[in-house]
Amino acid sequence: MRMAKNNLDILAFGAHADDVEIGMGATIAKYAAFGKKIGICDLTKAELSSNGTVEMRKKEAMDAAEILGVEMRETLNLPDRGLFINQEYIKEIVSIIRKYRPSLIFAPYFKDRHPDHGGCARLVEEAVFSAGIKNYQTEDNLLPHRVKNIYFYMINGFHEPDFVIDVSATMDKKIASLQAYKSQFTKSAESFDTPLVNGYIETIQARESLFGKQAGVTYAEGFKAKNPLIMNLDLFGEEI
Repeated sequence: MRMAKNNLDILAFGAHADDVEIGMGATIAKYAAFGKKIGICDLTKAELSSNGTVEMRKKEAMDAAEILGVEMRETLNLPDRGLFINQEYIKEIVSIIRKYRPSLIFAPYFKDRHPDHGGCARLVEEAVFSAGIKNYQTEDNLLPHRVKNIYFYMINGFHEPDFVIDVSATMDKKIASLQAYKSQFTKSAESFDTPLVNGYIETIQARESLFGKQAGVTYAEGFKAKNPLIMNLDLFGEEI
């Protein structure tokens, strides 16, 4: 087996380009500004999107990644509206994890109106486990890698978060990254009428505002966790 040279702090998976930005764009911008190495992997080319083309979405995705300060972005060729549990799909995701060796992985939360988002979560969760198994083989023959944790961001849903991250200082970058997807969020005479072109960005901004108010800040992004979090803070919010 051979060792990959890439080591990311965060690797965020999405079913389609713009999923990650919707769920955690401001968190990515925040940690990128702190010098963390962050990557995004979109599982599909979003070839079934009602608006835009594959080529257009690819350019928009790279523009959005640049706005957020992302180091790498890859797009797999898994089928849009076909993200079901499949060993070949899991192996492709395992290869990405072993190639970039992230400390943390993020994926969409399972409960979402779009089935692909839940499908992405299940595939990534399977791949996170398999990536750490020594004898689990993939064609690239990379060494196994175990991530420290996996967390889940929200796309269309509004769920009680297990934790939130204060993104008041980087919410503007999240909005700018979403605005980079003109084909998806800007209504035009040629647009097919979908929820995305009818005030969707404003809805997301309102959600992060509500999460922020609950936490006593201006904006926050909410996340779900499968395991308890260890916080090195005392009851007064001071590090100990």
